[in-house]
Order: sequence, then C-alpha cells, then structure tokens
Amino acid sequence: MNRRDFITLVGGSPLFSRVVKAQGSAKLWRIGQVRSGSPDQIGPSASALEHRLTDLGHTIGTDIRIINRFVLPQQVETEDAIKELLPNIDLLVVWGTLGAVAARKLASSLPVVFVSVAAPVEMGLVESLAHPGGNMTGITFEAATETYAKRLQILKEIAPNLSRVAVLGPAGDLNMSFAISSIQKAAPLLGLTLLPLPIKSADDLAATFEVMQSNRADGLLSVAGNLTSVLSRRIAELALAYQLPSCHPFRETVIAGGLISLGPDRVWMAKQAADYVDKIAHGTAPADLPVQQPDRYEMCLNLQTAKVLHLSVPPTLLARADEVIE
Repeated sequence: MNRRDFITLVGGSPLFSRVVKAQGSAKLWRIGQVRSGSPDQIGPSASALEHRLTDLGHTIGTDIRIINRFVLPQQVETEDAIKELLPNIDLLVVWGTLGAVAARKLASSLPVVFVSVAAPVEMGLVESLAHPGGNMTGITFEAATETYAKRLQILKEIAPNLSRVAVLGPAGDLNMSFAISSIQKAAPLLGLTLLPLPIKSADDLAATFEVMQSNRADGLLSVAGNLTSVLSRRIAELALAYQLPSCHPFRETVIAGGLISLGPDRVWMAKQAADYVDKIAHGTAPADLPVQQPDRYEMCLNLQTAKVLHLSVPPTLLARADEVIE
C-alpha cells in the first residue's frame, strides 16, 4: 500500500461563511485532523470529532469543514500530511506523539489541539498543563503515570503465574520511556522481570516475538503509540500465536484477539478535543485552555482468548470489566 492509497480525504463540500459570535465578523473554520491508521483500524473514534461538533451546533460543510488525513505511522508521512494541510486550514487537530511533534515543528502559526499525548510538558509542547502558554493545547493519553503499573497489575491478576513480561512499544517514542518509568517501580512488587522491546515498524514484529520466545517471556504488555495502535490486530494475533497473555492500552487490540485492555475512551477523547475546537472557533486562545486529562477509562476483556490460553478469569476482574467479549 502506498501513501497515495493510504491517505483519505473526508470533506470538501461547498462552504459558506458564518458569523463567529466571539469575533463579530464572518469566519469560516477549516479544521485539519491528522491520525495514524485507517478509519477501519481506528474504529468509532475516527468520526467522533465531527459528530461532537455537530452536537455543539455546527453544521459540517456549512460553517465548519473537516479535512481528515489518515496516514502511515511514520514521522515523514505525518509531516507530509501536515504540510499539505497547512495552506488550507485554520486549526489543526493531531493525534499521538508523532502528530504532536510534527505539529510543534511545522504549525507554529496555527492553533493546534493535540489528542492522546503522554507527556506534553516533557515534550516541550506546552509550558505546563494548567497554562499551555503557546499555540497548542489538548488532551493527554493518561491521567497518571500509575496507569501502566495498573495494566501490569491486571495482567498479573488474570495470569498469576507470570514471571517475565515483554514490554512492546514504539522506538524513539516518549510513550515508551513514560511506560517503563511507571512499570519499573511496580514490577518487583509483583514478582515480575521486564523485557523492553522497542520496534520501529511492522517489519520488526515477527523477529521481536521470536526474541520474546527465546528470552522465555510469558506475558506481554503493549505500550500506547501511533505504531502500536495501527498494528493492534497483528500484535493481538502474534500474542495469541505465541500463547502470551497480553494487556493493551486500546480496546481494538482486545477485539482483535488480545486478552485485556485498560485505556482511555478514545471516542470520548475526540469529544473533548471537539469541545476545544469549538472554544477556539469562538475566540479562546489555546494558551488559555488548560491541557485536559482523559476522564473516561474502559476495561475490555476477551473471554475467548482467556479460554484459548487456559486462563481462569477471577470473578472480581470480570465484574470490573466494562466490555466482555464472549
């Protein structure tokens, strides 16, 4: 699949100016959104921004235009998509670390709303969560660093015999160091040894799972990132093939066959982003909009996978799950 085939444009209807109350003058808002993956891979969150803006009173194609770019999870692809959008948009929405880093580099003259970024202060996107101070604001991926430790804990809870857990994540992504710093504290308390395994592309997956096997990993923790999101299905398939109990940040991985996930509701995060798009369109500067944390988390559990792995799910864990695949 080449880049031209992979990029999808949504939008393009004839547009008409509207009066922006905050400004008192005609203003047409053209919103560019850049995400890694295809709409099918991303799921319902792919269209959630548009739906929320409609709920807020906007009419897509009349007072707001949304131009979506779905790209391969690579820095060059992401930057190219943003460059292509910049002359034709008034506001940019980017998802994940790749998009945020590219937006910081290329879109300093536009308002930017980022979504699902682990450490925006450490990345230099904003001065602080409470006072962003520049042209960027948005929604983080985690509410706290302890969430990764919680994922490790529920993995141990569902597979109590675990001793060595592989940690699979995107190489060069701050999400990976963010996750490792969290779980390194929790692992000894759970009697676990960690095997960090960063990957650069889909081509690394097969060899990486061989490394897991040769190092006797008996569990898998997947780290959030543009790359692991796009590769959700393949990661789930390989984890099952290698008989590894696995915990993930995205429910899509569990739907594809992963064992369990704990992560923010990405549809709701898109709605949070839409609220900020609406506020900026009505005159609020990004610098005055505090970076939000996700306020809805969901646990998804695949009982079919548990059965294949010969695992007995504790009733207490089953009761806590928001979604159970039977």
